[in-house]
Amino acid sequence: MTSHEGKVERGDSVDWRFQLRLQIKDEYAEALRSGERLDALRPLLEILESHEAAVVCQYDAFADFCARSERNGDQDLPLYKWTLATIQNPDKKTKYTKIFTIYIRNEEVYEQSSAEALEQELQPLVGGSVIENLAKYDSNPANNPQVPKKFQN
Repeated sequence: MTSHEGKVERGDSVDWRFQLRLQIKDEYAEALRSGERLDALRPLLEILESHEAAVVCQYDAFADFCARSERNGDQDLPLYKWTLATIQNPDKKTKYTKIFTIYIRNEEVYEQSSAEALEQELQPLVGGSVIENLAKYDSNPANNPQVPKKFQN
């Protein structure tokens, strides 16, 4: 078995890795982003903790990626250009400060079974007072957006 970023190869088959993302309602997004432990967030935080999971604000992850790219001199990379344009767009900043990626055991992508177990526990909270939406993504590039041509070298 060989492990690569986003997939695990077993002979001729590929087991893609998965990621869960939450869209949090406006009134709780900043509190979750700053680590504030409001009573309304308790059910979410307890479920996350029981799965050794934590959330990272997608906007903050994008900004961190850009800062790392700048420190490393990678400003010519298409992904950097696309990500920078995203965080500089006020509408996208509003959108991505409410979206949180779930990391399990500090991993950004994880086995399908881990994603599904956590997803099942979180699902009853969707549509409640805190969580607007829960999405599951796989790491298959065919299912994910690619860098638009206007940002490619």
